[in-house]
Amino acid sequence: MLPFAGGVIAGLAGTLAWGARSRSSQMFGPSIWHGDRGRRCLALTFDDGPSESTPELLAELDRFKVPATFFCCGVHVRRLPEITRQIIGARHEIGNHSDAHASLWLRSPAFIDQQLATEQESITAAAGSAPKLFRAPYGVRWFGLAAAQARLGLLGVMWGVIGRDWVLDGPAVADRIGRVGDGDIICLHDGRELAPNPDIRNTLAAVRLAVPALLDQGFRFETVSEICQIK
Repeated sequence: MLPFAGGVIAGLAGTLAWGARSRSSQMFGPSIWHGDRGRRCLALTFDDGPSESTPELLAELDRFKVPATFFCCGVHVRRLPEITRQIIGARHEIGNHSDAHASLWLRSPAFIDQQLATEQESITAAAGSAPKLFRAPYGVRWFGLAAAQARLGLLGVMWGVIGRDWVLDGPAVADRIGRVGDGDIICLHDGRELAPNPDIRNTLAAVRLAVPALLDQGFRFETVSEICQIK
């Protein structure tokens, strides 16, 4: 391969990687990653649920009187429709996290559309209304996503802070999500991909530690739609 050609390919690969993974990228569809930087507000988000542990998390959020946005997977929504309804009943927001938490990169537009559409149908059946927000599994977008989002009326959502609560203990997660600024969107998990009955004790511990500390710092918690003023 000629050096010039190799450089072009490397450059294209780098551009694709940035477009697929960067929190600020709009390459594969409209997306947001923070809210109003002029207000002392935060948005808690939880991916991969609902799970058998979600009601315990809902109880913690109720104790602190803070709302959150839950990016749910269709397989779990169909498995646990009553918990999906509990999320809505507690006045939290539900978003689309694909049907089966499948990676979207290198997938066909038809596959991506099917993943989002099936999830929309599942949430609508369980909760009574269709989501307007979408978060890609692993935070990675790909070709065909923009068309699927447009067809289904979905806005992509990334994050400013991620807790890594699938590998870190509660205090370490709390430390990570404590490093926030005005308007930040925080990513945590009330599930563990497709695992039934997941162990989310570290996530619960992090919420118990971080949320009151952030409230004491004067932060207000809002849903993603509220923090980004999405109608």
